[in-house]
Amino acid sequence: MQNRKLFVGNLNYSVRQQEISELFSNYGEVAYAKVIEGKGFGFVEMASEEQAENAKNSLNGTEFKGRTLNIDIAKPQTFNKPRRH
Repeated sequence: MQNRKLFVGNLNYSVRQQEISELFSNYGEVAYAKVIEGKGFGFVEMASEEQAENAKNSLNGTEFKGRTLNIDIAKPQTFNKPRRH
């Protein structure tokens, strides 16, 4: 399993996808970047596991747009089964 997708937490609400993509591109090729509007977090997928690990280690705990970033390997998305009532 490849761990190329990163969770990026504690984002300033004004941060846009282009800005986060530019920030992470300093550590390799950004395959995908998504900021969840109004939630203060997003996801970045790097081209390789090595690039993702480098970006995580380099950026976690650093300040960006006045907030301290919280970066970790993204957990796989799970879908909850609908509840029966």
